[in-house]
Amino acid sequence: MGVRLFSEPFDPWALVREREQALPMEKLGATSVFVGRMRDFNAAQDIRGMFLEHYPGMTERELERIVAAAQARWPSITCEVAHRVGSIDPAETLVLVAVWSAHRVAARDACAEILERLKHEAPFWKRERLADGSERWVEQNTPGS
Repeated sequence: MGVRLFSEPFDPWALVREREQALPMEKLGATSVFVGRMRDFNAAQDIRGMFLEHYPGMTERELERIVAAAQARWPSITCEVAHRVGSIDPAETLVLVAVWSAHRVAARDACAEILERLKHEAPFWKRERLADGSERWVEQNTPGS
């Protein structure tokens, strides 16, 4: 299991390639990847940036718990989760969830579950910087559907 936090921009596709170099790809017929980027709008307002607060140590443990729960449900999966913290600009990668499995359903479903649990359970707090220079805390995540 790979869980990483980045305070600087990261290349999600480089992380996927890096992880695949260490995996027995001949046994893994499916990869499901979700890459989320920061939008320049939210709740009908223009956003210029965001600061993502977290508790070091606690955040990583919670992400590891979420991934471990998915691996208990789908024992054959391998996962990579990366998330930004700190100051983030629109278009920068915010989150990567990648899941490898022998079969597509396990990869797809595990990826979706990890992402949804991460968005609702991991201890992150978002403070958006609005176009007018003011700031606001995000009170709830965008619905998954």
